[in-house]
Amino acid sequence: MPAQPVAAAVAGRLGEAPPRAAIEAAAAQALSEPRPLRVCLVNLGAYAALAPDVEAAIGGEEVQHAALARLLARQPGVAVSLVTCDFGQADGACIDGVTVRCCYRPDAGLPVLRFIAPRWFGLHAALGRADADVYYVSCAGALLGQVAWYASMHGRGLVFRAASDGDCDPARLLVGGRKEALLYRCGLRRADALSVQTQVQQGLMRRHFGRDSVVLPMVFDPPAQFEPAGERDLDVLWVANLRALKQPERLIELARRLPGRRIHMVGGAVAGEPEVARRVAAAAQGLPQLTWHGRLGYARTLALFDRARVFVNTSRIEGFPNTFLQAWSRGVPTVSFFDPDGTIAAEGLGAAVSDDHGLEHAVRSLLDEPLRRAAASSRCLRYMARAHPAGGTAGSYLSLLRAAAAARMR
Repeated sequence: MPAQPVAAAVAGRLGEAPPRAAIEAAAAQALSEPRPLRVCLVNLGAYAALAPDVEAAIGGEEVQHAALARLLARQPGVAVSLVTCDFGQADGACIDGVTVRCCYRPDAGLPVLRFIAPRWFGLHAALGRADADVYYVSCAGALLGQVAWYASMHGRGLVFRAASDGDCDPARLLVGGRKEALLYRCGLRRADALSVQTQVQQGLMRRHFGRDSVVLPMVFDPPAQFEPAGERDLDVLWVANLRALKQPERLIELARRLPGRRIHMVGGAVAGEPEVARRVAAAAQGLPQLTWHGRLGYARTLALFDRARVFVNTSRIEGFPNTFLQAWSRGVPTVSFFDPDGTIAAEGLGAAVSDDHGLEHAVRSLLDEPLRRAAASSRCLRYMARAHPAGGTAGSYLSLLRAAAAARMR
C-alpha cells in the first residue's frame, strides 16, 4: 500500500468517508502484502567503507559489509541497515539506500567498564532501532556473541560469515582473549546459518566446530574506470593493515631487491601492534623505490589499484582477500604467499609462491615480460566476469538471509 492512510487510499473522492467494508478490505489487503525483508549488517568500522571520504581504519570485512549492504539495498523487497560506530554521522542517515545506525563512539567509555557501557548497551540499542528480521555478522570475536544474545532475546535470525581461515580453527583464532573467544563460540552455536569464503574453510568449520556452512562468493564494487596497461605507472602495490601476520617485512625485502622500481605500500598501525608500523616507517625512509602511504581512505586506495601493474600479498593467514578482487577486476595479476582454494594457480591469475626467492622471481617476470603480464591480466578479467559477475551474488546471500529469518518465525 502507498504511504497515505488506508482510509484516504480507498475513499471514492476527496472529502467522502469510505464505507466500513472498504476500510476493512483495504486493511486486509495491506496485511496480506509481503513486507520487505529487513536485513541488518553489523560491522563497527564499515561506515568508513560505505562513505569513502571518511579516513578511518578499515580492513577487508569493512569493505565486504559496505559492498554487500549496497548490493542488497538495490534488490526489490529488501530494507537494509548497517550498525556501525559513531564517527560523527547522523543516526538514521541513508547512504546508497542503506540506513546507518550508530552504536557508540570508538573511544567512548572507561577501560574495562566500557565493554558493558556504552558498548554492550549501545550496540543492543542500535540493533533495536534497526529492528531487522535477520542480522549478519562476520569475523571471529565478541561481536558475534553480543549480536547473538540480542537475536535470541528478540527471536530474530542470525547469519555468520567466516572472514578468515582463522575463524574456522580454534588454534588460529584472531581474538582478543578468553572473553572474546567464549562469546564467539556462543554466537557460533546460536547462528541460524553460516557462510564461508572457500571450500577449505567449509571443511575446517565442520571439523572444528561441527557446523555446516555454504560457500558464497565475495562481493565487490566494480571499478568505475579501467586504466590501459600502458598508462599504469605503479609497478608493485601492497595493501593491508600493518600487523605481524601480514608480514610487511617481506614486501620491504622485495623492494630492496628491486631498485629502480616504483613500489607502493598502503597500511596503517593497528591496536596492539604499533611496532610493526614503526618498523615499516623506518625502512621506507631508506628505500627511495618504496613509497609508504600509511593509512588511506577506501577511495584513495582504489585509485592506486587503477595504476598498479602487479599486486603482492605477503600474509600468512587469510580468507579470500578483498584486495584480490580489487586487483583482478582491474586486470592486475597477483603474486601471493596465500592462494585461496588454489585459485591463483589454477586460473593463471599471477603466481602463488612459497618463499622470498619465488616472490622476487614471479614479480620480476611479470614486470619484465609485458606479454606475460598482459596474458595474466586478461585471465584476471575473464575470471572475474565468470566467477564474480557484478550483482550476481545477491540471490545467494538473500536465500541464506531469508532462510535464517524464517528459522525464527516458525
